[in-house]
Amino acid sequence: MSTPAPRSRRRPRVPAPGVAAPRQPVDRAKVGRSSVRRRATGMTATEAAAALEEARLQQHIDRDREDLADDERGPAEVAEWERIAQLLATTGGTYDSKADAVVQDELAADQRAAEAEQQRLQEQQQLAARADELAALAGAGRLDRTVGSRPGDEAARDILVHRGDYHPVVDGWLAQALADRSGHYADPAAATAADGSLPVAVRAHAALLAALARTSAPAADDELEFAARLAQADPAATKALAVWLDRVLAPIELAEAGAGEDGAR
Repeated sequence: MSTPAPRSRRRPRVPAPGVAAPRQPVDRAKVGRSSVRRRATGMTATEAAAALEEARLQQHIDRDREDLADDERGPAEVAEWERIAQLLATTGGTYDSKADAVVQDELAADQRAAEAEQQRLQEQQQLAARADELAALAGAGRLDRTVGSRPGDEAARDILVHRGDYHPVVDGWLAQALADRSGHYADPAAATAADGSLPVAVRAHAALLAALARTSAPAADDELEFAARLAQADPAATKALAVWLDRVLAPIELAEAGAGEDGAR
């Protein structure tokens, strides 16, 4: 079997102005390794060693070419010929990528990466759809307590902000859900995670709403609109007010609880 000469390496083609670049950059080293594996299929140890020497010679010839200075394909091909030649020298027989543990591990890793990317894209689509839903509800004036919050709503809010479709109503709705511990915020872990995923103004708004709810004073949602304005203007002061209300209300709640127990005896 004749040994095919290593390919002639050319400078990667640069896209013309105005032509969109590919989403994922081409992994030149990976391309080189795949090319070597295809050409090595069926080779013996002697043939692989000869191909390795030719690849080394080609790399030596190309060492002063400026257009190949940053091309990772050439060195990757030499390294792959070295690995395959050493593998065949150890195992004997002819090369078969299906029996090459390194190749199979790489294929499995590529499959896992592809599945993870597919899942990521699906999650992005779901979040975009949820963002559209929240924007529509807010625009129609129907985003209220009857709409339960879901996992990922914080990210859906970020999508609205990023694409310039921000609705203050969404922040107020999230703050109310966090204050009520309703929807997915009924899970303590989700409520805790909101500290890292919601803006400080929304968290301050939620804290003040929760503190005001402890007063047991009846109030329609629109009567507490001032809480959102305070949170937007000064989140730190709003949070301080919520903490102060909690501290003031705690003894009252304890006294009422004690009175209730006495009356039940």
